[in-house]
Amino acid sequence: MAPIEINSLVLAYLGDTVYENYVRLYLINKGINHVKTLQEESLKYVSAKSQSRILRTLINDNIFSEEELEIIKRGRNSKTNSHPKNTDIITYKEATSLEALIGYLKLENKEERIKEIMNKVLNH
Repeated sequence: MAPIEINSLVLAYLGDTVYENYVRLYLINKGINHVKTLQEESLKYVSAKSQSRILRTLINDNIFSEEELEIIKRGRNSKTNSHPKNTDIITYKEATSLEALIGYLKLENKEERIKEIMNKVLNH
């Protein structure tokens, strides 16, 4: 199955792991050696609110191609029956759409593009 045909929530499922791995490696490479501190610092990148804010910033900076924006749009518009209690549905869907894009790029083997986007995420 071509990545473009995969359900955007499935793409987000994969993208979540890729995204979080980049964040964890970034924080460890910064020299953080305590798990509690790593978890606290990771929230600046991995919480739905943070991902939503980061996505909006990257969209405003025009870093995405038309193809990528289409994947983001699909992820944002995907049907979901639940979301975390500590965030609203719009914020959750924006976060999911960023993860869907990362998952899509992973399946397309676009490692350099993932690295470019994640560098912008981590240095925003």
